[in-house]
Amino acid sequence: ASPACTELEVVMLDWLGQMLGLPEEFLARSGGEAGGVIQGTASEATLVALLGAKARTMQRVKEQHPDWSDMDIISKLVGYCNKQAHSSVERAGLLGGVKLRSLHPDGKRRLRGDTLREAIEEDIRNGLIPFYAVATLGTTSSCAFDVLDEIGDVCNEHNVWLHVDAAYAGSAFICPEYRYLMKGIEKADSFNFNPHKWLLVNFDCSAMWLKQPRWIVDAFNVDPLYLKHDQQGSAP
Repeated sequence: ASPACTELEVVMLDWLGQMLGLPEEFLARSGGEAGGVIQGTASEATLVALLGAKARTMQRVKEQHPDWSDMDIISKLVGYCNKQAHSSVERAGLLGGVKLRSLHPDGKRRLRGDTLREAIEEDIRNGLIPFYAVATLGTTSSCAFDVLDEIGDVCNEHNVWLHVDAAYAGSAFICPEYRYLMKGIEKADSFNFNPHKWLLVNFDCSAMWLKQPRWIVDAFNVDPLYLKHDQQGSAP
């Protein structure tokens, strides 16, 4: 409803993404469909990413199994996170109406790729459909960093949407010396952190970047008559 404000938001989130050292494939300036959007909270971003992942997987499964109903598919969907992940991840599963598994971290409280791979392969054997995983960079309880590089490989291998929740510690990536902690970020589908924590920005400002926003747009699209106009599609 306000394309000028939306465009300003997209441009500023490109600046912020560059400040963090995010890969080009997350930025609108890359010329693709990617870009950033301000959410209210990281909890909201986790839910939005989950719903995008759900929409993407349901479309894929329907193409493979045209006779399956939406409820058949939803009952089989399963997502994953570290037991150390914020409670909002579990809540996103409840709100999205899907199963979410909390996996055991290693001795440093990090979720590792092998643990995720075992869980995914076990669920596939049991007829479930893995569709979503959350990697936390800076857990709330202990500021632990999941091993994103390993998790990213497993998610890409199994076509699982990887959301990176850096709500608490993401601001640190502005300092190049801390960027090793987000090694593997290019393997993720969405990334989120909270400028309203360390960057002294007014609440609520939770920055989220998406490689393929179309899944989110389609999941929420109702396209009412009173918002139709001649320039539709020309602004994000």
